[in-house]
Amino acid sequence: MRTGQSKYCFRYVVGRITVYSLLFLFAVCFLVPVYVLLATGLKSFKDVNIERMWVLPDEITMAAFGKAFSKLSPNFINSIILTIPATVASCIAGSLNGYIFSKWRFKGADIIFVFILFGMFIPYQSILIPLVQFLNRIGLYGSLSGLIVTHIVYGLPITTLIFRNYYMEVPDELLESAQIDGLGMFNIYFKIVAQISAPAFVVAIIWQFTNIWNEFLFAVIITQKPSIQPITVALQNLAGSQIVEWNVQMAGALLAAMPTLLVYILLGRFFIRGLMAGSVKG
Repeated sequence: MRTGQSKYCFRYVVGRITVYSLLFLFAVCFLVPVYVLLATGLKSFKDVNIERMWVLPDEITMAAFGKAFSKLSPNFINSIILTIPATVASCIAGSLNGYIFSKWRFKGADIIFVFILFGMFIPYQSILIPLVQFLNRIGLYGSLSGLIVTHIVYGLPITTLIFRNYYMEVPDELLESAQIDGLGMFNIYFKIVAQISAPAFVVAIIWQFTNIWNEFLFAVIITQKPSIQPITVALQNLAGSQIVEWNVQMAGALLAAMPTLLVYILLGRFFIRGLMAGSVKG
């Protein structure tokens, strides 16, 4: 018995050491690019050298961050103006869709739901021409409003799926009792369903905020004027044409990544909980 316990303990210890070693290795692989960005961004232009990009700066300077911020700040604001309303609107619309498709069955609901999900698998490149033509026809091409509408529509399939899966776990008896009390479809949503939707909203917000903030193709095609372009396009333009200030570019990349990092820091602990909320029955 003791021999069996010893073998189990030995396997347990070896397994834990292996798991933590792999996690440490993966963490190093993910953090190395961040280290290079930070080390390069803290150097002056004369100290930037590709051969010495791993070396910490001899003299730390924030000049690159200051220059990057001065150039990117207008576009940073554009990204905020774009991302917040697009994220909020797509999550609310996805929540309503998920609520209807999960709790208010109607003829053809499954077919419509499949067509909505099909939108997730349509590549951006395949719809650029009809998208530009449509936005141009309704007068939104070349504006942040057009980009916001695009991300709202393109975000509906994934947000609808997230909320539908979550609401499928809400007991039907809860809604039936609300109907008996005289509440209608939308009153039930706002007074009951929306009150318990925080985990699903966290997942959808993190997903949408990250995708919209980091998206480049729609941004560069729809917003052609530099004054209204989001930060991803401005970061690409920061490279210049002849002399590339790598320290400024690295600093700009870190500044551009800060909002999504903050979202994960603030909401990350709820992310897995929200993903698992609608995955297990019972």
